[in-house]
Amino acid sequence: MDIKPSRLVGDKNERGRRRVNNMVCSYWLRGRCNRNPCRFLHQELPQNTHYQISNQFHKNCWQRNPDSDSKRASSLTSLDRSSGSTTPKRSSASNQSHRNNREGTLYSDQKGEWDSTNLRCSSSPTRAGSSSGNGITQKVIGERVCKYWLHGNCVEADKCQYLHSWFKGHGVFKLAELNGHIKAISGIVLPSGSEKLYTASRDGYIRVWDCHTGQCDGVVNLGGEIGSLISAGPWLFAGIKDVVKAWNIESCTDLSLDGPVGQIYAMVVNNDMLFAGAQNGTIYAWKANKGNNAFEPATTLEGHNGAVVSLTVGDGRLYSGSMDNTIRVWDLDTLQCIHTLKEHASVVMSLVCWGPYLISCSLDQTIKVWFATEAGNLEVTYTRNEEHGVLSLFGMNNSEGKPILLCSCNDNSVRLYELPSFTEKGRIFAKEEVREIQIGPGGLVFTGDGTGQVDVWKWQAEPTSLTSE
Repeated sequence: MDIKPSRLVGDKNERGRRRVNNMVCSYWLRGRCNRNPCRFLHQELPQNTHYQISNQFHKNCWQRNPDSDSKRASSLTSLDRSSGSTTPKRSSASNQSHRNNREGTLYSDQKGEWDSTNLRCSSSPTRAGSSSGNGITQKVIGERVCKYWLHGNCVEADKCQYLHSWFKGHGVFKLAELNGHIKAISGIVLPSGSEKLYTASRDGYIRVWDCHTGQCDGVVNLGGEIGSLISAGPWLFAGIKDVVKAWNIESCTDLSLDGPVGQIYAMVVNNDMLFAGAQNGTIYAWKANKGNNAFEPATTLEGHNGAVVSLTVGDGRLYSGSMDNTIRVWDLDTLQCIHTLKEHASVVMSLVCWGPYLISCSLDQTIKVWFATEAGNLEVTYTRNEEHGVLSLFGMNNSEGKPILLCSCNDNSVRLYELPSFTEKGRIFAKEEVREIQIGPGGLVFTGDGTGQVDVWKWQAEPTSLTSE
């Protein structure tokens, strides 16, 4: 977009013209400036260069390597190919529903020990007036990003006490923004072997993005709010009210899985079984029929007294988190509930498995690490207290093979914690709460926030998904 140069206004020079002041008019920002000419800018300051899609972005193919996902591939990939065609309202933090679409467990060769000597936080940022040890006084660097800078109109410049950056730390920068959705993002998937990125939103649309150009190639209207979006092999599953939509991106098979009551907030696949957590507190299960390339109702898992908003699988167990503040543990062989965990004081928003550990987060501002005792019971071995409600978790390995936990909080940030120490390695900032997190090849990380924007981040060194080991 062409930007017209502003008029020179302000102090008079020898030609009788006036020089512009390099500050944005605060009255103009509110639409109330009646001065013409005005000695302040009547336009937003130039955006950070990281807002723009760089040449490096076009060099990154987002296509996921099928070989790297071979261990995560579900037996659903062996379904016969046929032909056909075919994408919550979280009005407050207390009823937000994280859709944990992880297909496997959070594996790691590093088995951490959760004890008081191993659990620590990273050092605090330098404060104003503090000495760095060499006699130099450093400026204030706040813990929060400047809300005016987010919209390009902070007039404090270098004097601002808040961050003027989308990332705090080292090694990550924003590569691109994918805009088009008008409501909160509810799912981000990059199917194995596909050259397309799929995003779902509460606006009822699935958008299909080209992995080479970053352009939107297509839009699918599902006619209602989408509560969850996951992929397994060539299959995509989208949960909306009272139904799960399924289609095969290779054969274009289009299916509607009826039975659920209310919105679908979470889904997960294990082998040839699809599980979907619904608003009425029931988990619905379908089994893939390889003979007719369809999914048949298998069973329902009942026990929760509130909506099921998070699901994950690991070590022969299905874990479900609910708005009733509990986590239920289901045996995948018998499909019976074997444990009910009641340590959280609010909605259990997200669940991931890391080796022998289960990690959960909640709006009660805690992250809990669970470990199975010799008796088979799950007990909390560590609790991390946050200053804000925790919305979403996602695990991966960094370039050194160390496990990293991405933790989204309702202060519009994503913390990057190294496990098992929970040392903070960085922080990503967004315009609104980050609802979904996904990673791609070449060091790419995708985050989707409450505005409907999907951000593409680039790691200096390529991370790998812990679920792909």
